[in-house]
Amino acid sequence: MDHEPDAVDAIQAEWRRERPELDVSPQGVIGRLHRVAARLTDELTTVYDRHGLAEGDFDVLATLRRAGAPFERTPGELAGHTMITTGGMSKRIDRLERAGLVTRRASETDGRGRVVALTERGRAAIDAAFTDHMANERRLVDELDAHDAAELERILTLWLGRLGA
Repeated sequence: MDHEPDAVDAIQAEWRRERPELDVSPQGVIGRLHRVAARLTDELTTVYDRHGLAEGDFDVLATLRRAGAPFERTPGELAGHTMITTGGMSKRIDRLERAGLVTRRASETDGRGRVVALTERGRAAIDAAFTDHMANERRLVDELDAHDAAELERILTLWLGRLGA
């Protein structure tokens, strides 16, 4: 073992004792990945909170900002680019609209469609939040040396591709 024993090691030891016929080694990867993801979510949402944004708010505003000028997308496009369901998207857009961060208007190409756009206030909010978000992600990734970070990115990219994500 090339690390200090942790909670995952303890869980695996208990399962090895209780179910010695099973290979519990996958828990070493999955269990730690799950714990890292939960810690990262906590670290990321702390920055969003400082900007008055929930994780989904940040996602929507960032997706609009990445679209480039005029910083707009349909609700369906927003749902496709985020982890938010179509039903959840409508509520999220309502809240962002009430906060003055986005506007909604009829589509010029689809009579029944709607378009969501960043307001100037929304663009300023996501630009400030994204700047802090990138500094936070840099701080988190810098817990690894550059080689390990690049190797982890390579492995995760490969794994996601194989899982069909």
